[in-house]
Amino acid sequence: MNVKYLMRKAMERDASDLHLVAGIPPSIRVDGEIEFLEGEALTGEDTWRIIAEVLNDGQVARLQQERELEFSYNEPALGRFRASVYYERGFVEASFRIVPLTMRSPEDLGLPGIVRDLAMRPSGLVLIAGPTGQGKTTTMNAMIDLINTERRVRVITIEDPIEFVHPHRYSIVIQREVESDTLSFHRALVASLRQDPNVLCVGEMRDLETMATALTAAETGHLVISTLHTQSAALTIDRIIDVFPAHAQQQIRMQLANTLQGIICQKLLPRVAERGRVLAFEVLVATPAVRSLIREAKIQQLPNVISTSREDGMILMDRCIRSLYEQGFISYDTALSNCADPDTFKRL
Repeated sequence: MNVKYLMRKAMERDASDLHLVAGIPPSIRVDGEIEFLEGEALTGEDTWRIIAEVLNDGQVARLQQERELEFSYNEPALGRFRASVYYERGFVEASFRIVPLTMRSPEDLGLPGIVRDLAMRPSGLVLIAGPTGQGKTTTMNAMIDLINTERRVRVITIEDPIEFVHPHRYSIVIQREVESDTLSFHRALVASLRQDPNVLCVGEMRDLETMATALTAAETGHLVISTLHTQSAALTIDRIIDVFPAHAQQQIRMQLANTLQGIICQKLLPRVAERGRVLAFEVLVATPAVRSLIREAKIQQLPNVISTSREDGMILMDRCIRSLYEQGFISYDTALSNCADPDTFKRL
C-alpha cells in the first residue's frame, strides 16, 4: 500500500479527500460522507511511510519543527492534490484534497448568472464565503478561468497552497504560493500592487493586515477576489469590520461600502435521488441600498434587502434551499437542517 495506490482508489470512488489516520484503515470523503477503504488499520509507522513518499528533505525538516505542513502535490499520472500533514498523539497523519483535472464553468457548478457579471467588473471586492469544504476555492478558480478566457488582463493569485494551475490564455496568470514563493498573504499582496495587476485573487483573508490591504487594492482600481469562512452575507460584512479595532471600524465601513461588488455564500448539500451534492447559495450585490446600510452600520437589515432584490441577482440562502427542495434535488430533512430560519421554512 503506497500513496499512489490510495490516491487512485480515492479517485476511482469520486472522493473529494483522502485521510491517513493511525488506528483505522485509509478513509475517503464521498459526497460529504466519510467512508473507509478496504484493508487493515494503519499503524503510525504505516502513515509515516506513506506520507514520507511525497515529502522532500526541506518539508520533512519543516514538519518536524512546526508540527504541521501544508503543500500542493502533483502526481503526473493522477492529478493534483492539496496536502495537510500534522501530528496527532505523536503520529504523523495527513489529509489530501483531490483537485479535479478539468476546470468547470460557473454554470456547470450550479452558480447563478450574477457570478459571471461579478467576474467581469473592472474593480472592487468580490467575496466567496462558506464553511470549509463547500467549494469556495473551486468557485474562485472558476471565476479566474472565466477572466482568463474572456479578458486581456494580468491576474495575480496568492494561495496556500496552489490547487488549480491556470495556463496563460487571454490573460497573464501569475500564481504565487505562500511559503514556497512568498512568506505571507499580506507581504505578497503588498508586493503585487507594484506588479501591474488588474485582478488580485487572495486564497483566504485571514488577518487584519491582509483585509486592510485587500480593501486598499480594491479602492485603487483593482478587482480583488477572496474567500472567508462565514455563513451568510451579513456575517461576512460583520466579520471584516469586527477584525479591526473600534476606532478604525467607521473608516472600514466606508471603504467596504465603496469597494464591495458582491458576496457569494455557498453550501454543498447531498442530493436526494442520486450520488453527488448540489450547490445552495446566497448572493448579495452591492446596490446603492446595500452600500447605504453598510455605511450606517445597519447590517441586520441586509437579509430584507436581499429578499426583495431578486431583479438585481440577489437571493437568500433559505430561499435557494427552498427552491432546491421544491425541485426535488434535496430532501425535506436536508433542507430543514440547513436553513437559517427553520420555523419560516416549515410554514412555507
